[in-house]
Amino acid sequence: MGLAKLVIIGGGIGGLATALFLGRRGHSVTVFEAENRWPTGNLDGDFFDWQRPRVPQATQPHAFMAPVRTILRTEAPDVYASMLRLGAREYHEFDWFDGHPPARPGDEDLVTTRTRRILLETTLYEAVSRESSVELRSGATVDGLVFGTPGDVPLVTGVRCGAEVHHADLVLDIAGRRSPVSGWLAQAGCRPAVVENHRIGIAYFSRWYRLSPGAEPEPKRISEVSVTPFAIGLVFPSDNDIFGVTLAISASDPTRAALRDPEVFDSLAAIFPGPGAWLARSAKGIGDMQIMAGLDNRWTALVDDAGPVVTGLLGVGDSITHTNPTLGQGVALTLLAAQRVASTVDGLDDHVRFASEYHEWAVRTLKPWFDHQVTVDRGDEAFLSGTAGMPALDAAARAQFALNPCALEDPIVMRAKAQVRHLVLAPQIAFGSDEVREHVARWLDEHPEFPSMPPGPSRDDWLAITGQPAQLI
Repeated sequence: MGLAKLVIIGGGIGGLATALFLGRRGHSVTVFEAENRWPTGNLDGDFFDWQRPRVPQATQPHAFMAPVRTILRTEAPDVYASMLRLGAREYHEFDWFDGHPPARPGDEDLVTTRTRRILLETTLYEAVSRESSVELRSGATVDGLVFGTPGDVPLVTGVRCGAEVHHADLVLDIAGRRSPVSGWLAQAGCRPAVVENHRIGIAYFSRWYRLSPGAEPEPKRISEVSVTPFAIGLVFPSDNDIFGVTLAISASDPTRAALRDPEVFDSLAAIFPGPGAWLARSAKGIGDMQIMAGLDNRWTALVDDAGPVVTGLLGVGDSITHTNPTLGQGVALTLLAAQRVASTVDGLDDHVRFASEYHEWAVRTLKPWFDHQVTVDRGDEAFLSGTAGMPALDAAARAQFALNPCALEDPIVMRAKAQVRHLVLAPQIAFGSDEVREHVARWLDEHPEFPSMPPGPSRDDWLAITGQPAQLI
């Protein structure tokens, strides 16, 4: 087809990245963003003061998995360089150890980019603003879709924005988890999208902290994840001496209302090994409490058993795969889809084939990580719903539970864990090799007391701080 004209609904990270990848290939792109502003370059101001009800995850802690780094370094190395210049930091999974083990192919990419979300959004916006083939329209709410001549499969040919109609060879729905596009398709008489949805009974309470000048060095060999039978404490080292702490609990935990109080939250975070070690570094809380609950894992496919329900329209990001944030997959999956669209849009001559091939790619590439998130969330939800400690485990379950503590001592298992964490290998492949299984078995032989809960606060400690009666145990 050659160069295409595209419309993007949504100007967040997914919309900006897709526009940039397309624009740098010479395609003409118009981005419609309902929000009436863009990042200003004032990182703290944009992060703490920009009220964004359409993007509730914007101020939540993030850790960008390896595909974010590798895709940006391929598609937009200037964007990634700007992130590092603004304070983002790289952390290789083997940095946990005193020294890296002998390198194997792919080890160089097992890197987390530690930063707040606003650094990525800012650098993407600045780069897109310089692209002559991309038009950014803020405060522009898309009201509906435009369809072409009726055929066997409906064809989207553009969008409506107020009184204006904007025609396009392809419309990209990157409007996020609350996208109105499925409703528009239903109004147009399209067959319904295929939706798989899993509610999550976990609530997240987070707070940001800033280190004082001259703070103690970053803790070594202190896991950033602290687990108890009723709460998980997580640390998110970030940019510019800022870090986040999250406490994840069951959404039905009767103490949850107390966590809205920053002082109560600070006291609770301090008794978890990981968060506590970071808070002890002369850290001061900044900003409001960040709370997320009522979440789900949702997969949306615009192809059913009969084929595409619509053509001329694709979903990218949360509009196709919306995942709970515990594994940090969201932005990585979004950029994978953005890169796929940008690298294949030349195949738009056959809209049905293009839609089908994109769906097949998404099922191969994105859906396994959605399924992995669902599996992890089910385990976490069941674990956090009780307070009795570690359950009785058979041999297979014992080996599964041993993966995390074993990885902290064994680089071979750490590599496998990192390959899963960074969306390189599926869990059954990474953890199913003979080498990894042998190392885990050896670790279990050396730790006959396992499973036992790692050091952490007791439920009594938690109840005392939240001011709840002991009957809640």
